[in-house]
Amino acid sequence: MSKKSVLILCTGNSCRSHMAEGMVNYYLGDDWSAYSAGTEPSGYVHPLAIAVLAELGIDISDHISKSTEGFRGASLDWVVTVCDDAAENCPLWLGKGNRVHIGFPDPAKTTGTDEEKMMVFRQIRDDIRRQVLEFLKTRV
Repeated sequence: MSKKSVLILCTGNSCRSHMAEGMVNYYLGDDWSAYSAGTEPSGYVHPLAIAVLAELGIDISDHISKSTEGFRGASLDWVVTVCDDAAENCPLWLGKGNRVHIGFPDPAKTTGTDEEKMMVFRQIRDDIRRQVLEFLKTRV
């Protein structure tokens, strides 16, 4: 059986989409190949996204922020938007593939102490793991 493919979209491709990509490949990698991109890529992966995945033993430190343009025309089983802006501005994916929106707040907009920011990133990470991974597990 070949792996299914999923593209995780966000606006900046700096936090949520990378966390989702990393966890899908780590936990569901036998069945899924995950990729991430942004409608307006930020040019970096947020250090706290890298840090909270490292807490789970998942290394995304080599990830780069990518544009949706690199995936135009790709054959994908699913496109998952994880932020409202990306859902509204997502390019139309024609042909094979399905699209679903599973939105999460942007942890990069969190203010407060470093520990308060880490707590928000952990919460978003755990919400993504619970919702996105559970959704994909039912689509194998």
